[in-house]
Amino acid sequence: MRKRIVPLSDVKVRNSKLKEKDYKVSDGQGLYLLVTTTGGKLWRLDYSFVGKRKTLALGNYPSVSLSDARQRRDDAKKLLANGVDPGAIKKAQKAATVAEAENDFEVVAREWHGKFSGTWSACHSETTMGRLQLDVFPVMGARPIAEIKAPELLAMLRRIESRGALETAHRVRTICGQIFRYAVATGRAERDPAADLKGALPPYKKNHLAAITDPKDVAPLLRALDSHKGSFVVKCALQLAPLVFVRPGELRQAEWTEIDLDAAEWNIPAERMKMKVAHLVPLSSQAEEIFRELKLLTGNSRYVFPSGRSFARPMSNNAINAALRRMGFGTEEMTGHGFRAMARTILDEVLQVRPDFIEHQMAHAVRDPNGRAYNRTAHLAERRKMMQTWADYLNELKTGVKGTIIDNPSNLV
Repeated sequence: MRKRIVPLSDVKVRNSKLKEKDYKVSDGQGLYLLVTTTGGKLWRLDYSFVGKRKTLALGNYPSVSLSDARQRRDDAKKLLANGVDPGAIKKAQKAATVAEAENDFEVVAREWHGKFSGTWSACHSETTMGRLQLDVFPVMGARPIAEIKAPELLAMLRRIESRGALETAHRVRTICGQIFRYAVATGRAERDPAADLKGALPPYKKNHLAAITDPKDVAPLLRALDSHKGSFVVKCALQLAPLVFVRPGELRQAEWTEIDLDAAEWNIPAERMKMKVAHLVPLSSQAEEIFRELKLLTGNSRYVFPSGRSFARPMSNNAINAALRRMGFGTEEMTGHGFRAMARTILDEVLQVRPDFIEHQMAHAVRDPNGRAYNRTAHLAERRKMMQTWADYLNELKTGVKGTIIDNPSNLV
């Protein structure tokens, strides 16, 4: 005679204690509570489908109560009565949930960023992810990317615009468009809704980064740099910025392995350059002296200009601009990037250096008469002389003492 199973009660379920081995407490009709040696209480349903014995997980107690477990058992029985395997249904639902989670905007965006950030500068990579984390992910990061339509995207962009950051709104729209196109290419979206927003935001006028380019105004700036009262690392970065006129990100992330003081050269690898082409910066005697002084302090660090908090990281991307502000130079007057415009303007208009020498030293795209790109050592002798002439000229401006500057060096024009 088949043993009669007494249905469980809430009290019995609640009072089930762990033992040395896992054990089952049956409720009838295949439903039972599995009590594990770790104290877990798991609802399980044993059933047969097409002659095969199977087990279906129905959840954990107390998240799933006894009455809930019985309801789930009954739902499974109805499926079985209609020739449907409840286990297969559960697997399909789980797969759909996982697939939906993998297609959330944030998941796709991070995947896109991971795929392409290796081809960008570290600064661009950091800025792009920062904009996503600040403005996009909190609003629609958890949304399935295929369900996001143009009005939803526009509402997010208008929130950015409403705080006075119109340029950022345009940049975020561009970033989102790239992510949507990646989603289309990988089969997780049908189209790019960002393309429908062309003209939906007010246009913005791109402002050139502030720079001091008049020699009479450069002199007090240089004296202010020498008098900087902040950290020695930041002071050295400020003093080197006009001498080497590289991009701010290239300066702050400089590594000691790139600096050859014996050869008076700074070799910046391609992966750190905006144009992804290796760049060589001849060092004037003034720049070399600053590097040598700095090496006594940070020579054991990977970075020439380490963070004030950790030698394992470069200094903040805002360190130079913040120092300029503390010295009284406003955002409309001078920026870290402005040292490039300063050099470009004065080398051309005052020192009358050949434009192609200047452009090459600024790591701009420069081609020879046959359309070929110059290599990193092209016109090196002339550029080396140009950099020393430039450093000497800056020193004359700063001190007011005339030295050995040649007004129009014949091999630089």
